[in-house]
Amino acid sequence: MNCPLNGPRNISEFTCLGPVHDAVDAQSVGDAAWCHYLFYQENKAGIIREWWRHTPSNYYFIAERHTVTDEIIATYSASELPRIENKS
Repeated sequence: MNCPLNGPRNISEFTCLGPVHDAVDAQSVGDAAWCHYLFYQENKAGIIREWWRHTPSNYYFIAERHTVTDEIIATYSASELPRIENKS
């Protein structure tokens, strides 16, 4: 996998941390909404954005991964996400 900070590395050096989604304020939502946010995910087939971590350097970044083929399409710094979303 290509780490945006460290370059190409063995996939065993990475940890997937789950899909990128809008944050929910735990203080302002009810218990049911908070549980839904924590435990229910769409699990769609296709390309999704996920948080990943390069474990040796503790660098967090975003990867686009195809959930059917498990292919990593792209990786980039989280700071690039607003620019990418404005283009789509």
